[in-house]
This record gives sequence, C-alpha cells and structure tokens, in this order.
Amino acid sequence: MSVLSGKKILLGITAGIAAYKTATLVRLFIKSGAEVQVIMTPASKDFITPLTLSTLSKNPVHSTFYSKEEENELWNNHVELGLWADLMLIAPATANTLSKMSSGTCDNLLIATYLSAKCPVYFAPAMDLDMYAHPSTITSLDKLQLFGNKMIPATSGELASGLVGEGRMAEPQDIMSFIENDILSTLPLKGKKVLVTAGPTYEAIDPVRFIGNHSSGKMGFEIAKAAANLGAEVFLITGPSEEKENNTLIKRINVVTAEEMYKACHHYFHEVAIAVLSAAVADYKPKKVATEKIKKKDTTLEIELAPTKDILASLGAIKQQQYLVGFALETNNEIVNALSKLESKNLDAIILNSLKDKGAGFATDTNKVTFIDHEQHQVHFELKSKTAVAIDIMNEILNKIDA
Repeated sequence: MSVLSGKKILLGITAGIAAYKTATLVRLFIKSGAEVQVIMTPASKDFITPLTLSTLSKNPVHSTFYSKEEENELWNNHVELGLWADLMLIAPATANTLSKMSSGTCDNLLIATYLSAKCPVYFAPAMDLDMYAHPSTITSLDKLQLFGNKMIPATSGELASGLVGEGRMAEPQDIMSFIENDILSTLPLKGKKVLVTAGPTYEAIDPVRFIGNHSSGKMGFEIAKAAANLGAEVFLITGPSEEKENNTLIKRINVVTAEEMYKACHHYFHEVAIAVLSAAVADYKPKKVATEKIKKKDTTLEIELAPTKDILASLGAIKQQQYLVGFALETNNEIVNALSKLESKNLDAIILNSLKDKGAGFATDTNKVTFIDHEQHQVHFELKSKTAVAIDIMNEILNKIDA
C-alpha cells in the first residue's frame, strides 16, 4: 500500500503537450488508493479530453468557475476544492502557469484554487529547453519554491520541438515516487522500526486438534497499518489470521504456537524502537502432544497443561530503549489487573479493553480501550472502529516517546 492511500489529490493540468501523460498519472494515483479530482485550464482540453480524465478519476472534471447543467449555472467553488485536498499537484506546469502562480495572476479556476489551497503544493514543469532556461522562468521557479511549493524537476530528453534537452516533464511514475518519498520524509516514525504481534496462537493437542481462542488479529493488523502509515518499518508477527496487509513497509512473520511467537519476538526485538504486543497468546499448552488423533471414547479425557513462555515479561526484562506496550483483555477488576500486569512485566504502557464493553474484544470491527502509561496516567477512548483505535494508540505512543 502506498502512503498516498486515502489521500485526496487535486491534479491541475495546463496546456502543454505533456498533458497526455496525466491519464497515466491519474491511474497511478487511483491504484495507490488515493481519491483524485482534476482541474484543467481551458486550453489544456486541446491536449487531453475531460471525458478521459473524469472516467479514470471517477469524478467530474472542473475547468471554469461555473458549469451549466440543465440550464442551471453551478459555481465550481475554488475555495472548497482547495480545502478538500490533502495535496495539490500541477502537472504539466507550463511557463505561462508558473508565471501566473508566482505573481498571483488569478484569471482561471486552477490559479484561483492554487491561491486558496492550504495543503502542500507540488508542480512539475514542462516546456521547451530555451523556455525552461529563460531568466523569467527561473525567477518563477525560485519564487514558487520560496513560497513553500515543491518542484518536481524537469528531465532531459526529446522535446515536442524536436530538440533534445532539459524541460521534459518527469514521467508519471517518477512524479508519484517523488511525492511518496517527500511525504515519507516528513512522517514521525520514518527510519524507525516497530514490532507488532497479532492474532491467536494454537497449541496442538494432537495432529488435528488444538487449544486456541477467538482472536481474529484485526486489532494487531490495524496497529501495524497505523505504524506503517507513520513511516515505520513494521515487523508484524501474527498467529493464524485471515486478515491481510498490503503496505510494503510491513513485513509479515507467520507463526502458530506461543513458542514460535516467543522466538520471533526475541529475534526482532533488538532492532525496534517500539513494540506493541496485542496478540492473544495462549497461557497454557498441552504438556504432551499426541502423535496420533485421539479417538473419542465414552470416558472423560484429561489433558495436563503446562504454562507457555511469557513473551511480554521476557521482553520487559531485556528492554533497553524500546517503548514496550502490552494489552490486557479483562472480564473483572479491569484497572487493577491491568496495573498489575503493567508493573509485573516492566511495560511502558498497557492497553486495557474489557469483554464487558459491547462492541469490544475479539472478532469485532470496533473496540473500546484505555491507554495507561507507566505513571498510571489513564486515557479513555470511546467505542470506535479498530482502525481509529489503532491511530489513537499510535498517537499516544508518539506523545510519550516525544515527551
């Protein structure tokens, strides 16, 4: 999954031959999970049709300050468009548009929206080599970057004039990579590694039966996604789960038993800055595992259980600079039990949720948690989607490690 997933992108297109590349650019943004709206200058329609772009973006294309539908004039609100976007990209950015942007010459919808935008603005120049090297163009480029806009430099290559030189708009994939890398560079966990555990563990009774629990792994997977969206490289150690991850920053390590999860956690723990252990690890396992399927009989069956290794406590005993977070799923004396676990396992924080809370716990899409730090300060969150809960948890962790 790209860091552009879920982003609202406003694409401004001006009248340059490179406008034909914007069809590919829109497709790449949509494929990354972004939502795209397009604003075209009137003259840019000579190079690519609004129909093509509206089909690819699945949104109407804006070009003028108002449009007519069934003889009713509708205002295209440039202020709303500017406020809607998480980022704005102007590509191709011609010499004419660059000059208007730098001087504030507001004579079309695109420039009006640019002047109203509150989000980061990227621009990809495209023109012939002499125009690109002209002092007036250089002045425009310098002024726009001084304003805080981010230039995606033109490249050298064959130009529409037939000449070869600098001025060719960057290729769509390179434009997308530039924006992704720029966003990643600003994320708070860029360059840090995070360990997350998720799901249940299964402890074999015989070749076909096991001791397990109802954990789906959803909470842990959402925490892993939230950490990756903050720029972290994530080691997601998960027991059996149907959940999926599609972020390239997440490395999934599949395990089955508590022993396997223990070994995986200790393998990666020394590399990470943060560890969030949300897996529902079995506390006990059969002392002996039958080598053949146990046949059903009319008599009772007794299975002797032995404790599994305590992963949280073992990591708490060896942690150095890592910020270690555990989970406590309780059914009674919730706060008391959570505080006891926080202290006994040497955690930096613990996430408490109760099976008494409707909509919280295993196999649901929602959760209700309390974040408790090592000073026993409590932050209570209302019932939310597990996606939102994961974001809350990661934000609380960021607040603690940055304090």
